[in-house]
Formats: sequence, C-alpha cells, structure tokens
Amino acid sequence: MKAIKTIIPATSRNHWVGDGFNVRPVFGNMAFTPDISPFLMFDYAAPRHFDATPKKLGVGPHPHRGFETVTIAFQGEVEHGDSVGNRGVIKPGDVQWMTAASGIVHEEFLSTEFLQRGGTLEMAQLWVNLPAKDKMTPPKYQSILASEIPEIALPDGAGSVRVIAGDYADTRGVASTFSKVNLWVVALRGGKTVELPLLAGHNAMLFVRRGAIELEKQALNEGDLAILEETGEHAKLLASQDSSIIMMGGEPIAEPIVAMGPFVMNTEQEIRRAMMDYQSGQMGRIAV
Repeated sequence: MKAIKTIIPATSRNHWVGDGFNVRPVFGNMAFTPDISPFLMFDYAAPRHFDATPKKLGVGPHPHRGFETVTIAFQGEVEHGDSVGNRGVIKPGDVQWMTAASGIVHEEFLSTEFLQRGGTLEMAQLWVNLPAKDKMTPPKYQSILASEIPEIALPDGAGSVRVIAGDYADTRGVASTFSKVNLWVVALRGGKTVELPLLAGHNAMLFVRRGAIELEKQALNEGDLAILEETGEHAKLLASQDSSIIMMGGEPIAEPIVAMGPFVMNTEQEIRRAMMDYQSGQMGRIAV
C-alpha cells in the first residue's frame, strides 16, 4: 500500500482568477515541488451561484508556455478561445486539455449561455508539467466530452471510476498526454471500501471533492488532499458517506522547475525567452 506522505487540509483561502473563477489553491505550498510531479498546481472552484448577467465574466487573453492545463467542468459551462484558433465550450462532465508547450495565448470565460440564464459553477483546473524534451512542441487543444470518458463500475456496487487520462482496469482514458499521468474521478458509496491500483514509483494525490473517506485510518473530509508516497501500490479507501474523489497520479519528472507567472520552464534563461517571445507576439493573438 502507498503510505500517506502528508495531508493538506482545506484551510487555504480562496482568491479570484479574473472575475469569473473563485478558486482555492489545493496544493498550497506543495505546488511546483517534486512531491506532486508531474502535476504543478491545482485550483478548485467550489460550487458558486452566479446570477444572470449580460457581463462577460472570466479571464481575458494571457499566455502559457512549458506545460498543460486541464480543466474539468462539474457544474456550469466554461468557454475557451486561443491563438491557435481553437474555440469551444465545456459543459458538466466535460474536460478541456490544453497543451501550451512552445506557447499559446488563451482566454477562459463563463459561457455566454450560462451567464444569460445564471446558475452554479464548479470546476477544477490542474497544471501538468512537460518534460524538457516536449516543452517546445507545437501547442494543441483537446476538447473531451463527458460521453467520451469511460466509466468503470467498481466491485460490490461500491461506485465507479471515470478515466480521463491514463489507465484503470485495462481501460484507457481518451486524453493524449506527454507525461505518464493518471487522472480519475472516483464516485464512492457510503460504507463501501475500494482498493485503487496505483503504480510504484509514481506520485499520487487524492482530493476529496465531496463527502468524506478514511485512508490508513486517517479521516479525510471535504476539500482535504492526501499526498501519497512514491513507494508501494494501491490505496485502500473507506467511504464514510457518499463521496467524490479526484485521483491524480503520474511519473515524476526529475528536472528543474523554474516557474514565473504563466510560464514553467527548466531555467531562468528559458523564462526570459518566453517573456520576450510573448511580448513580441510570437505566441500569437486571439482572433476577435
């Protein structure tokens, strides 16, 4: 079994990203560290009601280089546009997997239709690092519909696993990734126990999105995150009540991480280059 390395409780404060996303930095001071690699950062926007409005709420054009952003919509709708020409709206259950790589400018807003009618927004955004050899590959965008994400029933009616990326029970997620990544959303029924297969040598993190679980006799409540040791395989979870868990795992990237704002590279020189390339327009612009 993978032992618990540390637990990050749901104590950090929320902050606004633009004027549309009120998020909590789940990884806290563990963000951008080897303990969570290949993941870098995790922002979670808990359910929040928005009244109907004619305003455009979200985050305007901004650049990225050197990593991937993964946005999971649980409730509400998020609209994306970028300098490569991609546009799309992700709805409940959908996922947007954007590979910034050599550089992209994108914007994220609550969708026009969502804002016209009002409603509840809940979403998660993860940053996934790229190995040095892939940081300057061309950017790409994957819009993954809820209907395309395989869902596997757990034994004994314990719940289900939606496989966004990686593998579970010989089922592969549809997301194409550079790093070896597992990203699952696990639904558990209260009172049930499940043993999740995890890989030795890989980092793994469990985030309690809803409900409460026990892991190694440690209670994890809504909003808590458990970071597990690299050694060992499997994690045995007991659901204290009906629960939803986000499982993030992957092979650590044993390379330097130099992050500044929207850029994540391996050296300060590469960061300066990214800034210059963005300022000179080499990352492109979003067509109006």
